[in-house]
This record gives sequence, structure tokens and C-alpha cells, in this order.
Amino acid sequence: MARILIIDDEAGILQLMTKLCRQQGHDTTPVQTGREGIEALDRLSPDLMIVDLLIGDMNGLEVIEYSQQHHPDTQVIMVTGHGSIETAVEAMRLGAFDYLTKPFELADLQRTVELALQQKGKPKSDSKEPAPEFDISLEPAKLIGQSPKMQEIFGIIEKIANNDSPVLLEGEFGSGKQMVARSIHNSSRRNHSPFKVLQCSALPEELLEMELFGLPSSRSETIFNRAMGGTVLLEEIHMLPMRLQSQLESYLEEINVRRMTNTLPAYMDVRFIASSAKPLEECIEDGGFREDLFYKISVIPIQVPALRTRKEDIPLLIEYFLDRYASRTGTSKQEVDKYAERLLEQYGWPGNVGELQNAVERACAFSEKNRIRPVDLPPKVAQKVEITDDDEQTTHQLPIGTKLAEFIKKQEKLFIRETLKYNGGSREKTASMLGVSIATLYRKMGLKLERDKMLNN
Repeated sequence: MARILIIDDEAGILQLMTKLCRQQGHDTTPVQTGREGIEALDRLSPDLMIVDLLIGDMNGLEVIEYSQQHHPDTQVIMVTGHGSIETAVEAMRLGAFDYLTKPFELADLQRTVELALQQKGKPKSDSKEPAPEFDISLEPAKLIGQSPKMQEIFGIIEKIANNDSPVLLEGEFGSGKQMVARSIHNSSRRNHSPFKVLQCSALPEELLEMELFGLPSSRSETIFNRAMGGTVLLEEIHMLPMRLQSQLESYLEEINVRRMTNTLPAYMDVRFIASSAKPLEECIEDGGFREDLFYKISVIPIQVPALRTRKEDIPLLIEYFLDRYASRTGTSKQEVDKYAERLLEQYGWPGNVGELQNAVERACAFSEKNRIRPVDLPPKVAQKVEITDDDEQTTHQLPIGTKLAEFIKKQEKLFIRETLKYNGGSREKTASMLGVSIATLYRKMGLKLERDKMLNN
């Protein structure tokens, strides 16, 4: 559990952020003014501060600057509006970990908080060096999987780790594309140099251009420069605007030419990896992605499988997330009872590994006596999943959390419908087989009007 201070003068947003952080199991203190925020900073020395740019009595930048001077170990996330991008850049230079642009998705806030807390306690760069902007530096990745599909990816990583050819990772949101990219980096000769991530869908076009190619007056402050000698991952590259796609294609072509002629400067010496949740060949057909750029970035294509296609990896992932939660919160590792485990293994996971991680962490926060039960799981995981009956070798849908009467009513209709099929649609035979009257059969089938017509004839 982390200590989080939230400063925002909009009561509704403040309440929303506070509720979300508390649901994640954190000790959260909300305040509405900058002065109250500074007092809380001195009193609490929080692990993380979330501060709005405009908070009435003070500018959020002043609070960030004070925090960096007096509480350098406190991570900072700035919240700003679309019209304040330049100020957001300044916040990052003052030492903020990241920023969120209003209106933001709750999942983005949750993810950013998690990443900022993971970074807490790690050495920060010398203040003379450029501050990292809009890129994410996580703890060393642990790519997990024993399924054939994951074993195939492990084999590819081993073969191409020290090959500087661009890699394209395609797969659904949350499938683990960033983990694959980080594993490539960690397995390569570049593993002692930076690994930088830029989310193409998270920034306005002008700020994205600045991160990729710098300002006209200075081309040194780019993500490629900060990743010198290491690896750059451009996430969700299918969201990159067409104008920037053209610039990126030219930049990568320049890197290729310089590399072949042995004139590659140090600031261009990076391994380039791109990821996309949408197949880029489809984007090309739709006119949303440049074909020449596609061939530049897809020299080594890797398909990252959805979690539902490698369910044998779910128990391993659950154990990993349980270990990580215990380590982060300083608590003992929790256990998952067999019913909750079966629910987790059978759920479809449309959000893939990311959704599984959130579900496990939520369950840890809500569990009692270090034991995770079905009631501790997210409702959508527990409400409708397929459970195989080992004795009968059949599969049932168990809508956990619904009323017993509602469940019985639905099962009655299903049973009647199947019996009708067996009897060729004859309602008289069906009623006789079920031991009920025709009137009861119609009532249970919800056919009152048809019954009335029949009786009136």
C-alpha cells in the first residue's frame, strides 16, 4: 500500500481519482488547494503526488518544484488540459514522472499510478541530464509462458536479440507486446543502455512530433537521443498521424544509410521496435498507414498471442502477479482457492494479460485472511464463466452473483426449449413429459397471450 496525495480544485475529479486509488489499496489524501497540498507534502512525505496544473491559489508547477526540492523521493503525476501542453513539458522537465490530459480514461490513471509507484526508489538521472519525457522505464520484464506459442516467441527473441533489424509486434491490447519488446532489449548487447517507450496514441500530434524529431531550433531533445545505444519502442504505431509517418520513414531510412556506410552518429544508434493492436496491413488497405513505413519497421514481425489462446499460461501469470503484489505492498503472498482459480482460468480475458493483472490485484485488495475467493474477483470475471464438471464431462454456464430465482427461471426455459425440440415442437407431449399442465407450460415459457388465444378459440 502506497501513500498518495491528490491535489485538484475540481471536487468531482478529486473524488473520482481518490476513489480509484483507494480501490487499488492505497492510503489516499485528497486536498483542493495548493497550500493544503504543500502542508500535506510536509506532513505525509507521500510516495506519489497527483497534482492539477490549475488549482486556484497556486500553479501546479510551483507545487511540483517545491516537491522536487523538499521531497525528491515523491513521484509526481501532473493533470492538465489539452491547451496546456507546453506547461506539461515544463512539468516533466521539473521532474514529474508523467502527465495526464483531461479528460482521461480511468484505466490510464490506474496504469500511470502503477508505473510511477514501480519507479519509486530507483535512482533518478543527474539533474544536468535531460529529464525523461513521456517514456516509461519499468523494472526488468519477466516474460512468462510455457505454452507452445510463447515458447516460439522465446526462440525468436534468442535468435534476433543482437540483430539490429527493426521489429514489429502485433497483438491485441494488453497481450504483452511491451513485455516482449523489453525482453528483446534485456537479451541483447544493448541491455545496459536505456529502454524508452513512446505511446503514439497518448499525445497530441504537435507534442508527438517534438518527442520524435525535436524542435526546429534543437534536434537533440528526442526520445531517440535519450535512448542512445539502447532501444526505442513506439507503442500503437497505427495511431501515428500520416504526416509523422512520412517523417519517421525518412528518419529510419537515414539510419539505414548511415549504418551501412559506417557513419552512424551515436545519437542515432538505437534498436527500433514498434507495436500495434491493429494489423498494419489492414491499416494500409484502409489508407491509414504508409506502405513504405510498414516495410521499414516490419523486418522481423512477431505475433503476440491473446491470453485466451494460451490458457495454460494463466496459472503461471497468477502466481507472478501474486508475488509482485506481495513484494510491492510488503505483505505475505496470498492464496487463491480452487473455485476462484477455476473462474480465472476459464474467463475469456478480452483485456488479456493486463486485465488478468488488474483482476488479481483487485482480488488481493478485497480478500480476507490472505485467501482469494470468487467474491473477491471482478464481477465480470465471476458472473458468467464456463466451468467443466469433471464427473459428468459437461460444461455449464455459472452466472455467479445473480439471484437464485432468476437463475432457476432461466434454466427452466432452457430445459423446456430443449424438451420441445426433442418432441418435435409438440407442446402437449412436452407438458406430459415434464409432468405439468399445458397452462403451466405456457406460463413458464412466457406465452400467456398465445395461451389466451388458444383458450378463447
